[in-house]
Amino acid sequence: MFGYVFLQHYWWFIISLLGGLLVFLMFVQGGNALIFLAGKNEMQRQMIVNSTGRKWEFTFTTLVTFGGAFFASFPLFYSTSFGGAFWVWVLILLTFVLQAVSYEFQTKAGNLLGTGTFRAFLTLNGCLGPLLIGTAVGTFFTGSDFTVDKAAAGDSLSPVISAWGNGWHGLEAVADIRNVLLGLAVMTLSAVLGSLYMLGNIDDDSLASNIRKHLRWISACFVLFFVAFVVSICLSEGFAVDGSGTVYMEKYKYWHNLTGMPAVLAIFLAGTLAVLYGTVKTCACRNYRRGIWWAGAGTVLAVMALFMTAGYNGTAYYPSVTDLQSSLTLSNSCSSQFTLKVMTYVSFIIPFVVAYIAYAWWSMDRKPVTREEIENTADKY
Repeated sequence: MFGYVFLQHYWWFIISLLGGLLVFLMFVQGGNALIFLAGKNEMQRQMIVNSTGRKWEFTFTTLVTFGGAFFASFPLFYSTSFGGAFWVWVLILLTFVLQAVSYEFQTKAGNLLGTGTFRAFLTLNGCLGPLLIGTAVGTFFTGSDFTVDKAAAGDSLSPVISAWGNGWHGLEAVADIRNVLLGLAVMTLSAVLGSLYMLGNIDDDSLASNIRKHLRWISACFVLFFVAFVVSICLSEGFAVDGSGTVYMEKYKYWHNLTGMPAVLAIFLAGTLAVLYGTVKTCACRNYRRGIWWAGAGTVLAVMALFMTAGYNGTAYYPSVTDLQSSLTLSNSCSSQFTLKVMTYVSFIIPFVVAYIAYAWWSMDRKPVTREEIENTADKY
């Protein structure tokens, strides 16, 4: 029923969807980045933390699901990247662990570090988490320093398939400005999404005024970083794969991918325009508070399109700059056909999971966060 090539493309679509959802849900990190910037007093900071605190589990769970889906469907990527570029992933996980601990302990009586320290940890997660994730994803377009030798799997003394080429283990990604541009774009986008979410979730005019003031320059920075990344990638050489599986460099490869896949280009443009519409209308209309839905949906679509551009149309989605033929493609790094087929049947329950998440979201957001709630309830972060 399901051909092997179809399953490979289907699971890259699932990875793309999870990636889009993850970036959207990082509005939690974006909101935390504004704790001290938009929160001018203790009450405002408490409202920000309690607004994002209701949703942080969604982001963390999606991050774990994203990694798990990658491991199950494309295990060679998982072993190569997580085993080689481990410093990047360790730092990402560390910031998310700090986030979970900070939400739990920041207002506990007698905590040794104090509320301000834990909120600083939340702010660190809000800035560093999206920045690192965006920078790591940038290597899907620019390449990494690794080699793959599948024949080594039969070596009983050293059965190591993938080897990293330097001692930086992923941190060298910051040496390519294109990776940094994507990291900065994801960081500022998460701050935009966090601002839009809190404007709809917190009922406080003074805090809303502070958030809107910062939303304007943050969104301008996002547009600058995002456009710079997209243009630089479209003008760069890309890692193409021919019919025999040989990887070679192709000029303007990612531009060719967008123009050669009209559906992906349409998804990318629709997502980008939706993000801009939700942001611009919120900035222009003082009482408009539903921008998160436009920008959130647009984020999912735009990020999905970027992932599909990196993996579809005969492209190496995790290229090696050390040895082109070690680059990972959908066909040379995926699980067996049986594994992908079983996982495909399991994936059919995703709509029910999404429906449950939507219901839980609605239940938690029926009433906005207010000063009265923070002052009168003990059930708060």
